[in-house]
Amino acid sequence: MREKYLTNLKLVVVKVGTSTLTSKTSSMDKSALKSISKQVCELRDKGIKVVLVSSGAIGAGMHLLGLKSRPKTLEHLQAAAAIGQAQLMKAYDEYFKDHGRKVAQVLLTRDDLEEKKRYTSVKNTIHTILEYGAVPIVNENDTVSVDEIKFGDNDTLASLVAKLLDADLLILLSDVNGLYRHMEKKEVIDVVEEIDGGIERIACGTDKETCVGGMSTKIKAAKTATEAGIPMVIANGKTEEILTKIVNKEKVGTIFIPKRKRSSS
Repeated sequence: MREKYLTNLKLVVVKVGTSTLTSKTSSMDKSALKSISKQVCELRDKGIKVVLVSSGAIGAGMHLLGLKSRPKTLEHLQAAAAIGQAQLMKAYDEYFKDHGRKVAQVLLTRDDLEEKKRYTSVKNTIHTILEYGAVPIVNENDTVSVDEIKFGDNDTLASLVAKLLDADLLILLSDVNGLYRHMEKKEVIDVVEEIDGGIERIACGTDKETCVGGMSTKIKAAKTATEAGIPMVIANGKTEEILTKIVNKEKVGTIFIPKRKRSSS
């Protein structure tokens, strides 16, 4: 199954969740950032273009501000995001530069992906960044997008970006090994061919202090991707060389099979 859907990858969208970029002792784990940067560069060296959708701005802001829990008010969330986004990009720039790669910051709101002229502009800009050999790093524009902070999540954003770019694969990295059939047994479902009521019931939310979303948002993202003809993989971002393992078709994480064949365009 993986051989069929993970062959001849040219463009991959990788979403890195807050849980991957944080540790028990820090809301910004630089070793995790360094590892993800290295892995993305390895994919680029294989000829695979990568768009990185990165969470972590609010976590980075919390780190700089010495906050132990996620801010509760909108203005404090926006301030933490604004402060943290600069720090996050600074770290990515440093680590990608170690591998001879440039990065580009792309901050989006929902309107950017819904209004036709802006949609086309974003699509063209990201493709041009990729042509330059740089790595686009996408995040929600939290400081101006009121609804996105309160209700949004980067799983949804990543699926919309994958659809926008007609990506060959969407990868969601989190702190779980995949979609679990039984949470207690940590039994990972290898392949999901159809997202039905049973799969949706398995999904659950999250009550973590540093992030929003959970498996339920990943299932919604899988719906968006697979309906657009794009396979999606959920995997553990803390697993060593996880991106390489996925593109090498190793049995890691859960793969969601697209509902239809993608267009050739």
